[in-house]
Amino acid sequence: MKLCMFSPRDRDLPRGWPGRIDGDRVVQLAAQTLQSYFTGGGEAREHDVFALDDVVLRAPVQQPPNVRIFGNDGDFVFGNAASIYGPDDAIPLPAGVEQVESDLRIAAVIGASGAIGGFTLMNDWVAPELMGAKSRDFAISLGPVVVTPDEFPSRDDWAALVDHAAQNTRLLPGAILAAGSMRDGPFGAGDVVEVSLEEIGILRNTLVAPQ
Repeated sequence: MKLCMFSPRDRDLPRGWPGRIDGDRVVQLAAQTLQSYFTGGGEAREHDVFALDDVVLRAPVQQPPNVRIFGNDGDFVFGNAASIYGPDDAIPLPAGVEQVESDLRIAAVIGASGAIGGFTLMNDWVAPELMGAKSRDFAISLGPVVVTPDEFPSRDDWAALVDHAAQNTRLLPGAILAAGSMRDGPFGAGDVVEVSLEEIGILRNTLVAPQ
């Protein structure tokens, strides 16, 4: 199943509604967010139905409790959960930076009871001109949809990553665990950058000058 956050194009709803994509339609689900949908066990009444062409897809998780990004050594660093962008959002370049790079990762979205609720794409933007942690602190793109585990062929040992992340803490619905890395670029203001995976789709953003 493919899940999303969406807004009808004719309504000003920046956060959007949870939905289930069914072919060329989006079925609205009776939940406030995908986090609350997962908290409810992945069950929700269905509301209205919209044509996929008539909606805007939003970041599937806009305010994750936390973001953990795993390296090849099996350990993680925390990403900036306050810098989340969605599909087709404009990404401002960091101040004083002319070019950035994209870094494609697979992101697991935690659902109920600390288990994986689904998978989406992450573009973990990198500004090589900046030093240290600030080189990755300015933007993380997520989307375009969340594919539930039954329809996503796992490429990594996600169980081990979940176990490590959950050690001595709790994984809340909406938490993000990301793995893998595929760098591309550099890109500058005006460039349209796409990262993609067949099962999930295309995550597209446009870079703009610093605000």
